[in-house]
Amino acid sequence: MESEYSIFTVRRDTCVSPRTGAEHDFIVLESPDWVSVVATAADGRLVLVRQYRHGLGDVTLEIPGGLVDKGDAPEKAARKELREETGYGGGHWRVLGRLAPLPPVFTNWLHVFLATGVVPLGPPELDAGEDITVELHPVDEVRRMVAGGEIVHAQVVAALSLHDAHLRTREERAT
Repeated sequence: MESEYSIFTVRRDTCVSPRTGAEHDFIVLESPDWVSVVATAADGRLVLVRQYRHGLGDVTLEIPGGLVDKGDAPEKAARKELREETGYGGGHWRVLGRLAPLPPVFTNWLHVFLATGVVPLGPPELDAGEDITVELHPVDEVRRMVAGGEIVHAQVVAALSLHDAHLRTREERAT
C-alpha cells in the first residue's frame, strides 16, 4: 500500500524476521535527499534563517536547507537553497558529511555542506509559503543557542555538530 504526497511517499512493507520467522509490518517514508548548509560570511559569522515551521506551530532558528530536486546533485541543491533562502552565495564549498535523518522510517540522506566566505548576492527568493528572516551570529553564540535549546531542529543540530568536528580537526592539525 502506498500513498504519495509532494515531499514523500508512504509505503507499508511486510518483512519476515530472520530471528523469529514472524512477519512484521513497517511504515517507510520514501523522500528525496535533503541538504543543509553551514554558511559563514567573510567575518566568520554563521548565516541562519528564522522561519515558521507548521509542524511545530512555532518559529525556529536554523541553517538553510531543503529538498534535492530530482536530477540535481546535492551541492547544486545546497547552493540553490542558500541563495533562495538567504540571498547569500559564492564562497568556498566542501562536503561536511552525509547523515541518515531517521533510518528506521526514512529512506533518504541529509547532505551537509560548509560554505565559507559567502557574500550577499541579492534579496532572498522565497517560495510563497516561506516566511524567513536572515540572521548572522558568531559561532560561539550559535553553540550557546544549541546548548540552551533555542536551536531545536535535529538536522540543524547534527549539521552544526559536524561543523564543530571540522573546526576541531582543523585546529588539531594546526598545532
